[in-house]
Amino acid sequence: MIIGIGIDMVESDRFLDWSAFKKQRIFTKKELEYANDDNARSEKHLANFWAAREAALKALGTGFSDDISFSDISVIHDENGHPELLIAGGAKTVLKELAGADAHVMLSITDQDDYSAAMVVIEKL
Repeated sequence: MIIGIGIDMVESDRFLDWSAFKKQRIFTKKELEYANDDNARSEKHLANFWAAREAALKALGTGFSDDISFSDISVIHDENGHPELLIAGGAKTVLKELAGADAHVMLSITDQDDYSAAMVVIEKL
């Protein structure tokens, strides 16, 4: 049964002027390393990660708060390079309340020109 669906779209240029401090506060070390490995498209990767976080929060029916921090939701890549969500902390608590311990979280990310979009579906198994 589908418990939550979230979608977000963001303009990638908004990440061009972010300071290193702000990026380190928002994104995980692995996300920054992944983005910096492709210097020509660094802001595009950051936009993808941001859209994924926002879509996940919408699917959870919440937002960033005292209980859910920026680092609670991050994007990792499997051995084939496919993006997946890593959910921890307060976000994981909300996920368990919604869908139980066996929740299945699906992520799709796309980008075109100056825009990135992500969709998250949470399924209760």
